[in-house]
Amino acid sequence: MKRIIDLKKQAKINKGITLIALVTTIVVLLILAGITVTTITGDKGLIKEARTSAEKAEKDSLEEQIE
Repeated sequence: MKRIIDLKKQAKINKGITLIALVTTIVVLLILAGITVTTITGDKGLIKEARTSAEKAEKDSLEEQIE
């Protein structure tokens, strides 16, 4: 009988740890998503850098054609 009670207690403990692990995982994923969005769309983000590089390449190409 005591062993059954111990198993029930262990099951409750495992459920709690699983819930904590789930919440921790979600928080970490949200932090990573926020960093990713900021990196892509920020002031010096990847999209802005790509546009700047494309404009510079087009400008250099036009200058080369003029010469």
